[in-house]
Amino acid sequence: MAEPIRFYFRNAVHEVTGVAPTQTILQHLREDLRCTGTKEGCAEGDCGACTVVVGSLENGELELKAVNSCIQFTPTLDGKALFTVEDLQLPDGRLHPVQQALVECHGSQCGFCTPGFAMSLWGMYLKQEGQAPSRCQIDDALSGNLCRCTGYRPIIDAAVRMTELPHAEFDRAAVLEQLRALQRGAGATYVHEGRSFHAPRTLDELVALRAAHPQALILAGSTDVGLWVTKQMRELNDIIYLGHVTELKSVSEDEGMLVIGAGVTLQDAYAAICRHYPDELNELWQRFASLPIRNAGTLGGNVANGSPIGDSMPWLIALGARLVLRGPGGERELALEDFYLGYQQKDMRPDEFVAGLRVPLPQAGVRFRTYKLAKRFDQDISAVCAAFALAFDGETIKEARIAFGGMAATPKRAAAAEAVLNGRAWDEAALQEAMAALAQDYQPLSDMRASSAYRMKTAQNLLRRFWLETRLDNPLPASAVNAFAAIA
Repeated sequence: MAEPIRFYFRNAVHEVTGVAPTQTILQHLREDLRCTGTKEGCAEGDCGACTVVVGSLENGELELKAVNSCIQFTPTLDGKALFTVEDLQLPDGRLHPVQQALVECHGSQCGFCTPGFAMSLWGMYLKQEGQAPSRCQIDDALSGNLCRCTGYRPIIDAAVRMTELPHAEFDRAAVLEQLRALQRGAGATYVHEGRSFHAPRTLDELVALRAAHPQALILAGSTDVGLWVTKQMRELNDIIYLGHVTELKSVSEDEGMLVIGAGVTLQDAYAAICRHYPDELNELWQRFASLPIRNAGTLGGNVANGSPIGDSMPWLIALGARLVLRGPGGERELALEDFYLGYQQKDMRPDEFVAGLRVPLPQAGVRFRTYKLAKRFDQDISAVCAAFALAFDGETIKEARIAFGGMAATPKRAAAAEAVLNGRAWDEAALQEAMAALAQDYQPLSDMRASSAYRMKTAQNLLRRFWLETRLDNPLPASAVNAFAAIA
């Protein structure tokens, strides 16, 4: 049965019909609702001018997250709440502390990017609950917002100043009450001009929908699919949206594995993983896209997409992660590296979907690191992403697992280099042979991000860096290696 899209907006339930399933939230705001405070800059989730905050009901609680409205489809708002820059003004007409701080600190010049900055700051303001944010928290919150005028210092000053002003309360209870009333007991289908947007609520509904519509596009966070529409101008037909399937949003531990559902956002997935691998993965977490992208995208979607330059797959493969696929016949599990058969080719049947990941928890005797090389620290695609995990038996390498992104048509293990290291002492002779063997494992391409020669040389140097940090005779602390790299 076809249903309207219903969400909470401007203190009322807003109902939408007659729009394409791939209409973006930004288009709906500007073209249909005439709420033009939210701006379009890049239309691909990079500049942040379109940032809004979306509220959803998660485990009975209100969860508020800043996202890019330019790549999120309007039907994904069903059962949620939408907040834009027009919502910030206080009931008595005064500016919200976020807005007042931007004014006082001269955080706006041309003003085009300002609404997006204000919404990212508001998202952080709600999370901080009156506590002053650290510089790291500010940088992370603003990582998805670009400004060509101010040089960011006044905006960072405003992020500090906003918590010094009288606190502005947010009525979570009122929003929660509205969202509870909007929740559907079963899946819904939105239809427009022959194109369908299916939104199942349970795993069983999802399995049945996938079996009935094997040609349909599976949509999770829309951080890649959104660009198919806004940049490639592709017409998408049937869509199956995973965002309401509660069973896919869980994180648990089982027999030495961290089990992450395919619907868990990148932000939540990395938070769970970094509790177990803080030193190894915290920097990659911070450098993985921007906060609004991590708030929307999912780890399962990142893996299912299988981009050869994706940052999650190398370390997942190095750790020995396993992929869980689900279809009408039940679940099947395979090693993640076996999922990728070639560029955009995967070992997945038409009636299957990615249900989750099983990631090994830390084990004694395993030394693990991951590294990302890109032109910018924040919000940049890797030229090379490397991950190394060596399991030791005493001073002997029992098993080497090495994986790279950006070096081949798929995320790929370095079989020749691994073979050199297995059964060897972790000494410089083994290192040198393994570095040379990487030339047998990869023939990288040259493109806009890096040349083939650069990729090979840096891949070999990253293996040496790993050795410097983890060699058994005199390991060099990661801080020292980082300091040396900064000087170099």
